[in-house]
Amino acid sequence: MEKIDKIESTAVLVPVDNIDTDQIIPARFLKTTVREGFGEKLFYDWRFNADGTPAAGNPLSGQKGIILVAGNNFGCGSSREHAAWALHDAGFRAVVSSSFADIFRNNALNNCLLPVQVPDKYLEELTAVLRKDPSAVVKIDLAARTISAPGAGECSFAINGYKRECLMKGYSDIDYLLSDKEAIYEYEKSHDDVSKCKY
Repeated sequence: MEKIDKIESTAVLVPVDNIDTDQIIPARFLKTTVREGFGEKLFYDWRFNADGTPAAGNPLSGQKGIILVAGNNFGCGSSREHAAWALHDAGFRAVVSSSFADIFRNNALNNCLLPVQVPDKYLEELTAVLRKDPSAVVKIDLAARTISAPGAGECSFAINGYKRECLMKGYSDIDYLLSDKEAIYEYEKSHDDVSKCKY
């Protein structure tokens, strides 16, 4: 996995509440277990009409950046991991919201996508800044657990300490265990008589 430490980018603003996983990646595209290729289907029904032509008022049109700033309750709905795959495959490395569905949050953290949960007030201020100036750069510092943007100030966010370490080191859960394999081996070696115990 790639490492995440600091992210600095313009942001893609989609100020919509209750964006569910079927909006993120429609169910009809879930016909493969290969992670690559889902990015082009991201928010497909928002981006295209039924005949495949570009949809008017597409909220992603003309916006660039690796940070997605959404509304409240992002990633609700089904538990499909493909939603995190699609966002990551499309180039996003962080999603900012005032709340996330728990399953989506875990799927994101397991797929090198940082969910940044901020208070409602800060999200409103950040949204206002990005509406006024789409070129504003948002900065996320995972080590310091802060997010900032010109005009919105700085805000701290919480993240599971274990997952934070994994993201900063580029570890999957298996990578994390392997990083301590010598210590695990020594522990098991010192307790190899356990199997000889009589119960």
